[in-house]
Amino acid sequence: MQIMSARRYGQFCGVTRALEIVGERWALLIIRDLLVSPKRFTDLRQGLPRIPTNILSTRLKELEEAGVVRRRVLPRPSGAVVYELTEYGQQLDEIVMALGRWGAQRLGEPGPEDIVTEDSMIMAMRSTFHPEAAVGRNVRYQLNLGQIVIHMDIDNGDLQVGSGEAEDRDIVIEAGPAIKALMAGEITPDEALAEGSVKVTGDPDLLKQFAETFYI
Repeated sequence: MQIMSARRYGQFCGVTRALEIVGERWALLIIRDLLVSPKRFTDLRQGLPRIPTNILSTRLKELEEAGVVRRRVLPRPSGAVVYELTEYGQQLDEIVMALGRWGAQRLGEPGPEDIVTEDSMIMAMRSTFHPEAAVGRNVRYQLNLGQIVIHMDIDNGDLQVGSGEAEDRDIVIEAGPAIKALMAGEITPDEALAEGSVKVTGDPDLLKQFAETFYI
């Protein structure tokens, strides 16, 4: 494993070594998106539209050298090169989700230039899921956030999150920034529905279950 000298902290410590590997700007966001699925270079650029191309190339090279990311060639006829996490990189899953839960407590209101991506919302749903609240529940949620559509399938405390519409969905939730307020307990499901900041197609009681299951 190679670590650039500019990022050496000079301490023999696990936290120090972790920062030397993933502490550079954009590195954890690249890892966040790869935790959702392997991606081509262009996919990563699309999901991180503000990262300069040269910085993305540099970060991927550094993460490869550190044994966190690897390249894989897809079978023909595609033949495309995708980046994916190694087994070592996959160990960051719980760490990234824990950071997401911690950071969500200080999100505040979205700024006019803040971007929400499909992968960031998939990870947000995973990180805010509380399995103990979902025991005995079997629900298929679809969440529409503007052009972003994801689904969450709950099966007796187990969660699967994916992109696109849900098959045989039990409820469709349409929201904007109010979804964060709902998940943070700043507004109740009844208040969100009454003021129109959240709309549902399906049983409104399932929105209450959503707020009990996915919360910050």
